[in-house]
Amino acid sequence: MTETNTWLITGANRGIGLELTRQLLTVPTNIVVATCRNPNGATELRALKDAAQGTLHIAPIDVSSEGSIKNSVSIVQEALGEGGIDILYNNAAINEEDDVPSNAKPEVFLRTIQVNVVGPMLLYQAYLPLLEKGKKMVVNMSSGLASIGLNHGGKCTSYSISKTALNMLTYKMTKERPNFTAIVLDPGWVKTEMGGEGAQLEPEYSVSHIIKLITSLKNEDSGKFFTYAGNIIPW
Repeated sequence: MTETNTWLITGANRGIGLELTRQLLTVPTNIVVATCRNPNGATELRALKDAAQGTLHIAPIDVSSEGSIKNSVSIVQEALGEGGIDILYNNAAINEEDDVPSNAKPEVFLRTIQVNVVGPMLLYQAYLPLLEKGKKMVVNMSSGLASIGLNHGGKCTSYSISKTALNMLTYKMTKERPNFTAIVLDPGWVKTEMGGEGAQLEPEYSVSHIIKLITSLKNEDSGKFFTYAGNIIPW
């Protein structure tokens, strides 16, 4: 029998978030809460809802806004009824500039930290009661650029620092709540709007591997930094 999982996904209106939603809905036992900043403008996501037969719920979340995150909880609770959330998938992120330390702009740096680090932290806090009712799993989308060990040089300074901070946040989650399974995940260089020119992986390929990885995780995997294929990345 296929296991039932309830997922909450941020940034589900495009790219990896949209493809993840699409693939999860092919399994009838999955329930997906797909969130994005402007659901009314998320044409492709709304089209998925029409065919989902009640297994897809769409909610507005602007991850840069604490108020938006807090306000979303009652909407999600109403949609799920007595159910909890099994997997919080923090996917929404920004990468505005290919900056280096000598030209990084403070306003871009702070905005990137707000979306990529503070947002996932606030989502974790706001949805903790629902996660406690479920399988207690948090997946934070990171990047190989966050790895000091992989030595990617000086590029994408603001984005890289934000994702390295997200890695540490995830580690702290595992230490605060050992009964949770929290990981960071590099989806690879995927052909999305953020991935840009030169990206090598199709979203369908990356996401299919991501789902296999997440659905096979055990508590002893908590606190690890994975590639989409399940390999360990050096911090």
